Amino acid sequence: MKYSSITTKHRNVPSLEKTLLYSIGTVLLLYILISMTTFQQLPSIPTLKDIISPATGTTESGTNFHTALDGLESEFPPESFPQSIHSVPLESIRHPAVEIIPSLSIPNLTVPSFYDPPQFQPYGGIRSYLGNYGKDLMTPLQARSVGSKLENGLETIFVAIASYRDFQCRQTIESIFTRATYPARIRVGVVDQYDYKVDAPCSRPEVSCEQDPNQILCKYKSQIDFFSMEAQYAMGPVFARHLGNRMYRGEYFAIQCDAHVDFVLDWDTSIIQQWKNAGNEMAVITAYLSDIHNSMDEQGHLLRKTRPIMCQSDFEDVGVTMHLRHGQQPEGPAGIHGEPTLEPFWAAGFSFARGHFVVNIPYDQHLPWVFQGEEISIGLRGFTYGYDYYTPETSSCFHYYANADKTGKRHTVKLFWENAKKLNRTVVKKVEQGGMMRLNGIIHMSQPGITEESWNHMDENKYGIGSVRTPEKFFETFGIDMKNFKVQSHLCRFVGRNMHRIWKQYLRKDGMGIDYDKITYRFKDPDVYGNTWKDLLP
Repeated sequence: MKYSSITTKHRNVPSLEKTLLYSIGTVLLLYILISMTTFQQLPSIPTLKDIISPATGTTESGTNFHTALDGLESEFPPESFPQSIHSVPLESIRHPAVEIIPSLSIPNLTVPSFYDPPQFQPYGGIRSYLGNYGKDLMTPLQARSVGSKLENGLETIFVAIASYRDFQCRQTIESIFTRATYPARIRVGVVDQYDYKVDAPCSRPEVSCEQDPNQILCKYKSQIDFFSMEAQYAMGPVFARHLGNRMYRGEYFAIQCDAHVDFVLDWDTSIIQQWKNAGNEMAVITAYLSDIHNSMDEQGHLLRKTRPIMCQSDFEDVGVTMHLRHGQQPEGPAGIHGEPTLEPFWAAGFSFARGHFVVNIPYDQHLPWVFQGEEISIGLRGFTYGYDYYTPETSSCFHYYANADKTGKRHTVKLFWENAKKLNRTVVKKVEQGGMMRLNGIIHMSQPGITEESWNHMDENKYGIGSVRTPEKFFETFGIDMKNFKVQSHLCRFVGRNMHRIWKQYLRKDGMGIDYDKITYRFKDPDVYGNTWKDLLP
């Protein structure tokens, strides 16, 4: 007997078929009941009640912001760790100096490709997925798509080091691993610019790994990558750090530091906790590092009770190479406790942020011979993408400065400027001016008379500004006069407790940065106008 429709009436169905239908119905009912019970046990996606309160740094239900975000799982599978540049595609690029003076006989460079995993390709690549090159502010879920973790849940850290013929490069790497609470979470990428005929490479241990496998370079070999480059082709820290950005491979956090730095004991857990205490996914902890002397003991215990804050800046140089330079920064005890303190400027000597900061704001490939100016370039580009800068409450590492080195060894370290002697002065000046015109042009800081046609616009979408905030908003907020190229003095009196307390009120409820659309304050010199911010303090 054939049945052409399930609507056949039961009274016409033989007993066997009737029993079968009842059995199927019972199974379906049980499946629905079990599914409903299981679904009720699943963790719910955080609601507005679980989003951070700008006033307290916790959610309305009392949960830390980053704990609440644990419920927001990325749609992409987690990245493996560690990954090496030796397993990624390489690409050939023109040396940036050749872009300005094509007649220079400098060969192309073979370099690692930028981090851009296959899973992002349907979206046009990772940069398109993460806010479309700064056109939109990232969502929390998009931000969550970047960042590998160990099997035990520990966030990974990438440390980028640019070294130019520096004898302390290996010492810096050793400090990173030996002083970390969890060295297994760390991966280091070194751009090692050295004279192949004279210098020992940073990658060479004191003795062979066969003789002593416990040396840091041997023990953590799988977590250390070196990009070696002949020193004669070096064109300054911007290009070296650009290469360092190319070595990033999906780590949760990313650090940039110099090749002559010592880290304190348990630095990794300390700096991560400070970042989390900010309650801001877009937080970048950054500062000019304090000098190593009297800052830590031989075991790495922190001794210094003060930290620098980035608040001092002024225009330097004349003509097309004029730029905003951050000078000597004040240092003192933290005025804000339990979290890092907001500040306006970014520092190249130390930067700690989520991995997506390196992805979104890579160093510009086309800025040869630029030394001063890199910080306002990265800082403003990051600002326009929605990133916020903080100084740490306590320092995680310290710097070896030549002027404080009683041994005199740091005075013997070569600088990339030595390469200028191999080129005539006219060539060097033309290359430097070309780089600075591009740098200032991109961040809307060009001198009068510098037209759009005056500088190289190559890859401007990749190395340009975003649309979340404008450079002009930055200028007007922090007293930078781009008509007369002057700054309002004494910004440091505002930056610190005052700026932090006012700005924190405008931290977005989803933790995705300070909402500058709600900030109307414009800093003015307190010596002339008084403390214009006092009525805004909560």
